[in-house]
Amino acid sequence: MANKRTVKKADKITERAAAKRTERMEAQKPERIGAKKPEKIETINSEKITAKKAEEDWIFQKRMERHHDELRWLYMELYGNDSMFAELCDNLRRFYLERKEELRALDLERETNQGWYKKNDMLGMMFYIDNFAGNMKGVESRLDYIEKCNVNYIHLMPFLDTPEGRSDGGYAVSDFRRVQEKLGTMADLENLTAACHKKGINVCMDFVMNHTSEDHEWAKKARQGDGEYMSRYFFFDNAYMPSLYEKTVPQVFPTTAPGNFTWLPDAGHFVMTTFYPYQWDLNYKNPRVFNEMMYNFLYLANRGIDIIRIDAVPYIWKELNTQCRNLPQVHTIVRMMRIISEIVCPSVLLLGEVVMEPEKVVPYFGTVEKPECHMLYNVTTMATTWHTVATRNVKLLKKQLDIVDALPKDYVFLNYLRCHDDIGWGLDYASLLEEGMGERSHKQYLNDYFQGYAGDSNSRGELYNADPVTGDARFCGTTASMCGVEKAGFEQNDQAMEKAIRLDVMLHAYMFMQSGIPVLYSGDEIGQVNDYTYKENPNKAADSRYIHRGAMNWSLAGNISDPVTVEGKIFHFLDQLEKIRKREKVFVSNADTWTIETWDPSVLCIGRYFEGEKIIGLFNFSEFDKTAWINETDGDYVDLISGKERKPIGVDIPAYGFYYLKKK
Repeated sequence: MANKRTVKKADKITERAAAKRTERMEAQKPERIGAKKPEKIETINSEKITAKKAEEDWIFQKRMERHHDELRWLYMELYGNDSMFAELCDNLRRFYLERKEELRALDLERETNQGWYKKNDMLGMMFYIDNFAGNMKGVESRLDYIEKCNVNYIHLMPFLDTPEGRSDGGYAVSDFRRVQEKLGTMADLENLTAACHKKGINVCMDFVMNHTSEDHEWAKKARQGDGEYMSRYFFFDNAYMPSLYEKTVPQVFPTTAPGNFTWLPDAGHFVMTTFYPYQWDLNYKNPRVFNEMMYNFLYLANRGIDIIRIDAVPYIWKELNTQCRNLPQVHTIVRMMRIISEIVCPSVLLLGEVVMEPEKVVPYFGTVEKPECHMLYNVTTMATTWHTVATRNVKLLKKQLDIVDALPKDYVFLNYLRCHDDIGWGLDYASLLEEGMGERSHKQYLNDYFQGYAGDSNSRGELYNADPVTGDARFCGTTASMCGVEKAGFEQNDQAMEKAIRLDVMLHAYMFMQSGIPVLYSGDEIGQVNDYTYKENPNKAADSRYIHRGAMNWSLAGNISDPVTVEGKIFHFLDQLEKIRKREKVFVSNADTWTIETWDPSVLCIGRYFEGEKIIGLFNFSEFDKTAWINETDGDYVDLISGKERKPIGVDIPAYGFYYLKKK
């Protein structure tokens, strides 16, 4: 837990050690500069620089002065290496000075408005560049469409250089400063981010810092026996140490990539590979690894990236006799990343990929005094949402939302119905057991339901990483296919299609009511269904996640203005919801949010309140008409969808229907 970190508790070090630490800190502090900006200063080599350059350097020095002591203490706690810390500080200044004038201006603007990303105008969309528009230039040509979707935050799925066929969807990086050739160049990336900024669109990318590809320059040299580079990974010349790790470290992919180590016959060593054999875990006990990865981090930030998603962040520190997950040193590293970004590029946000329940991920936000990530994913609520669709029972979802709503309002979660990955059924099985639902049997039911085999399901999709021994499996499919759009279209059943569209829209309306920032997966705005052509590609056929990673169907996207088409209906409804969300201030991420008992197991009710305004959202997860037995008698309300007055008392809700009721 972040609040247990020894670095934050000065009373845990001896008085003598504290005195020595202070001496070391003073020796490396940047020169103190007064409040008055000098017109000219001298650089280390005593050369005169312009007043503008002096002002830029003054800004950096003030930021460094603010954060130096803590950064140094954290760094020395992990590494105890003065020269490596001095090198890091020198490079922070270099990356700051290399930052473009437009980006430094954005830094200053967001430093004075640090809650800019918590407003109700934030809406994200994630996509693979090649699937969406071919390459980066193609994405730039589609920015008008992105604007039309009311999106101002795009997450570009992994685009850095990776080996063909051994990339895990782009998460095995062979060069952190090179774009995949088929997607473009670093110059194309800079042009794209600049074009996005002109339209007020923020750009997010993945920073894969737990591991590199086996084709990375470091890995190649390590494989050849270069001790300097072997020390940047976890190499062992026999099975003894790996066997000790295996006793406590869980397997991520027990069926497709069992174990946590890979034997390299040509090198005569084992190497740690938590995810896949071609992804070699980096050793962050080596300060050279941390420094170089931070330089990569800043290099990418300087290309105009606004949000950096830290991939697999809980895994980045390894210790024998532990699970190598969520260790205290992870928080030290993330805190240092936050400090480094606040010194060099304070407009850049850190998004942590932590796949756990909300109450367990909160340490990755850090504390108010020592923040870590700006934003985290709300993974469990996503999975619980689909459980609710399959069971038509909102009890577990209500409990989940109550937990999130009880967390501090400063915490910002990203909410989504679907993403690029599979759905893992990481639910609250202790609560479900009280309802008579065993973990294995319920997982089986959910996977059967969403394949269309059980529970009067209209869903279509495929399993991923199914384990015949444990019976465990994950699920893959697009939002529209899981809602029944694919099945209804195949059967040419207009009535079933209307029902599928209602479910799809209701789920988006519910997602927009959650506390945090909603994110669409590209294609969901037009109801795009599963793409089974991945089976024809030998590099993708074994990975069923590609079923929901299909190429954007631009011919169907051309129907968004046609109200009689599936695409036109879904796009129109989402457009209406998105504009309501941006118009109504109660949708800011730090509004008061709570659930209201409806006395019907299929109906969820969410309330939002901010600065005197109140909205109640009602959502029917059943294919039958229901009544929400709520009794809000504090005034008159209007339905924001129809514009009609409607009292929030005993509200009748049609099948898969919803209401946004605002107090007048």
